[in-house]
Amino acid sequence: MAQGPSQPPVVGSRWVLAREQFDTLLDSFRDHGYEVLGPTVRDGAIVYGRIEEVHDLPVGWTDRQEAGSYRLERRDDPALFGYNVGPHSWKKYLFPSRERLFTARREGPSFRVSTEPTEEGPKAYLGVRACEIAAIRIQDRVFTGGPEVDPGYAGRRTRALVVAAQCTQAASSCFCVSMGTGPEVEDGFDLVLTELVGEGPHRFVIEVGTPAGASVLAGVPLVPASPVDLAKVSERLQRTRHAMGRSLEANGIRELLLGRLDHEEWEKVGARCVACTNCTMVCPTCFCHSTEEVPDLAGSRVERWRRWDSCFNLAFSELHGGSVRTSVPSRYRQWMVHKLATWYDQFGSSGCVGCGRCIAWCPVGIDITEEAERVRLPSAPTSRGGRP
Repeated sequence: MAQGPSQPPVVGSRWVLAREQFDTLLDSFRDHGYEVLGPTVRDGAIVYGRIEEVHDLPVGWTDRQEAGSYRLERRDDPALFGYNVGPHSWKKYLFPSRERLFTARREGPSFRVSTEPTEEGPKAYLGVRACEIAAIRIQDRVFTGGPEVDPGYAGRRTRALVVAAQCTQAASSCFCVSMGTGPEVEDGFDLVLTELVGEGPHRFVIEVGTPAGASVLAGVPLVPASPVDLAKVSERLQRTRHAMGRSLEANGIRELLLGRLDHEEWEKVGARCVACTNCTMVCPTCFCHSTEEVPDLAGSRVERWRRWDSCFNLAFSELHGGSVRTSVPSRYRQWMVHKLATWYDQFGSSGCVGCGRCIAWCPVGIDITEEAERVRLPSAPTSRGGRP
């Protein structure tokens, strides 16, 4: 049995775990009843899935991202978390792409409605980045911050152990510094790991954020973090902060976009956009969805399902037999203005966390940071009035 630290971990304490002992951390998650979910390599990308052992993680892999481009590459070291965010976000688990909400069964002249049980086993989310914690916080406000609470989301969120991983590199598509969401993980975690590899022994500095996180570490072989370890953590984070591949001027962006709904750039970007919905599918904060009724052939049973949808779909804004936004430019404008402007009116913050997923996974390479700058420029004079 693994020997734990000489002193019990407490909130705020920092420890060092040797790479050779990382499996003991995974074992401890399972011993405490958690199913471990985290990054793994599949289908040419780093995605989220079930983690049974350390070799399920993307050992020695990284990714190279640019507008409309994502490629895996081998690292020159065996880092476990030496990558940037991929196409999956944690909304995959908290807000599933397809979910049954209730079932109605015919009983005589009426129906009996049975809501879906929300009890699922606890999950440990391993490798959560700072921008993703910010995204989870945004979805918390969407699904639990109003007068009506989504029971499925709330149940899954309550049973999630957030095990964050500090970013020790930045992709060319990252701009979390501009949005104030990273790269440092500062709160919202149960445990946060910083991987130190390449200088000295391969190890992880672990900070405890909650009693639940401290409980998991109780049986893990740890030593207290030294001032040298903590200095290296700070150095890596500062290096990542200065390596952002992109930036977005967020100050005054709401007023800018709402004041330029007739800007010529909406037509230009709309001519490039193929309305594929990729940006909304990979975005960690987009929550647009639709519902559908699925009856059986006998008419004695019907299920209501919720599934992800997108404001880029023509039918999404359909009212009284017609779509409110019939053109692609109008749908792109709706997405970007909501994300960067009217989200403030609804939820008190931006809807963008600067993860860069929408840039990398857009098939035609549309870049939200570039579009914001183009809208900032004055429109050329035009004789055509009205909006796209």
